[in-house]
Amino acid sequence: MRRTLLLLAGLAAGGASAAPLDQLAWLAGCWSADGGEPGSVEQWTAQAGDSMMGMSRTLKGGKVANYEFMRITTANDGAVIFHAQPSGQAGDSFTATTLTATEVVFENAGHDFPQRVIYRYEAPSRLRAAIEGTIKGTPKRIDFPMTRAACPGPAQPR
Repeated sequence: MRRTLLLLAGLAAGGASAAPLDQLAWLAGCWSADGGEPGSVEQWTAQAGDSMMGMSRTLKGGKVANYEFMRITTANDGAVIFHAQPSGQAGDSFTATTLTATEVVFENAGHDFPQRVIYRYEAPSRLRAAIEGTIKGTPKRIDFPMTRAACPGPAQPR
């Protein structure tokens, strides 16, 4: 009986704490790039299986100029990790140093550029993403303002 009670207490305690990725629920969905060409979007799946999957694409002149495949996972030690593979390059990982109900900052001091990836949610429909770090000792920041958008549906048959 004591063993059963301990097991139930352990399960209850485990269920009481939210998974770290639950704090990123605001990121899920589709975001259009402010001032970008139509079709320039970033899209994130809802958290499932301790991961969120994302992709982005930037169009210029109706053609894909840049794209990125992304994943946010929870490591065995509880760390939240951002994995990015931009435009077919080798992927790299960044660890969350800040994780709140409206912001996440990922860092990798050993990466060439960027060393930080930032997402900040401004309710009800704005997302401020940025990458920053240094290039040859000079600080650099690139902002990616976005607005929540309807996710595109399947293409219509011709």
